[in-house]
Amino acid sequence: MLLPSVIVVLIYSYLPMVGLVIAFQKFNPAHLFSSPWVGFDNFKYVYYMPGSMQILWNTLTIALFKIIGMIVVPVTFALLLNEVGKSLFKKSFQTLIYLPNFLSWIIMGGVLIDILSPSDGIVNQGLGLFGIEPIYFLGDPFWFPITMIVSDIWKGFGFGTVIYLAALTSIDPSLYESARVDGANRWKQTIYITLPGMMPIIILMSVLSLGNVLNAGFDQIFNLYSASVYETGDIIDTFVYRLGIEQTQYSPATAIGLFKSVVSFTLISISYYLASRFADYRIF
Repeated sequence: MLLPSVIVVLIYSYLPMVGLVIAFQKFNPAHLFSSPWVGFDNFKYVYYMPGSMQILWNTLTIALFKIIGMIVVPVTFALLLNEVGKSLFKKSFQTLIYLPNFLSWIIMGGVLIDILSPSDGIVNQGLGLFGIEPIYFLGDPFWFPITMIVSDIWKGFGFGTVIYLAALTSIDPSLYESARVDGANRWKQTIYITLPGMMPIIILMSVLSLGNVLNAGFDQIFNLYSASVYETGDIIDTFVYRLGIEQTQYSPATAIGLFKSVVSFTLISISYYLASRFADYRIF
């Protein structure tokens, strides 16, 4: 039963790793197996490229804020939904916030372009009612990363909310009964029972997300960015795409990808250790 999945992983995940040697070559597709070796020259070339440090900073900033938001917002909504008494409203609202998670960024990108349009988008029309000038959310270097962070959280927090709601079901109801007998109101019950009960899963999700520090969301940004926002919106993945696919600089692009993979592997290893150490999470 596992054989088809193993074959797919071998073909699409492990076999392409042979191409990592391109990072250490002056690669020429016409000389596929005889391109000259240049050692770490491609890594040095990328390091000294103009704007390379800014791209790394953009990636870290956007990714970190996405990670923080995808913890804070789902936990908050899970706590709020947990206080809703009517089951029908609770399930309906839970389904509503979960729906965007099933949409691709191709579709979500089109939706965002429409609703954030400075001329006829519903957001800017609403701002116009208060006398606020139209904001170029997708064309202004200041607003673009903020828009990416907020829209990514909007799309994905429903999934996280479901996880934290499931964590709430594991809390012993007798703890709440004892707290009510002792005179604790809903706020104190949340602080002293609900949040501590959710803490193991919060810690687990937090440490496991460390591996995504250099993944700021290629699909999202590629579908929404433009040259006017490269200064603050260009990330490692989009830069690699332009460098390797559009400019055919295969060796430097591979070097960047290899650097990112090594860092991500290190962070994933650290996060797995932390998850095992503090949340008792183990794969085996």
